[in-house]
Amino acid sequence: MTVPKKKSGSLGMPVTIRKVQLADAPSIAKLGAYVFTATFGHSVEAHELQAFLDESYTVAAITQDIQDENKHIIVATGSEGEILGFSYLNTGSSEPCIAHVEDTVELQRIYVHPSGHGKGIGGLLSSKIHEMARDRGYKNIWLGVWEENYRALSAYEKWGYRRVGHHDFVVGTVVQRDNIMLKSLLDGSRVVDGLN
Repeated sequence: MTVPKKKSGSLGMPVTIRKVQLADAPSIAKLGAYVFTATFGHSVEAHELQAFLDESYTVAAITQDIQDENKHIIVATGSEGEILGFSYLNTGSSEPCIAHVEDTVELQRIYVHPSGHGKGIGGLLSSKIHEMARDRGYKNIWLGVWEENYRALSAYEKWGYRRVGHHDFVVGTVVQRDNIMLKSLLDGSRVVDGLN
């Protein structure tokens, strides 16, 4: 599933999007913990953040994700093979607010190292995830994003996602609100079953 190297945004270096390998688990765990902390760390107590990281961003947790048949993970790598970002396509999830929408799949996580923000890496990952979803016969793709993650919200809106609901995301004792966003995968349309 390796795609040709592409110059991303203003990065000015080749970026390869490829399927994850088990050997990537330590790098993904490290990057995931770093990005999660940089994005959400200020909003929760340090001990609660650490407990969440210990549950979600360990080598063992990422290895389990890689081996999960419902999770299809891709990575963006730089010219030296270093992992610049990653994304999950999750075929085993849904949300009540989209239960009426047919053929949905979840874009679960697009994480890019902050040094790569604004350089097109997230867009490359998103495009590949959309292609993977279409290839599997899905017509719509959804995601959950923290309502205060303005950078991500802006990117998702630019990529054609629209807010259709919300759910709670719990880190320790902190309950945050995630927006549920939905996008049609048909013919590049931005309208999903009358929602726009």
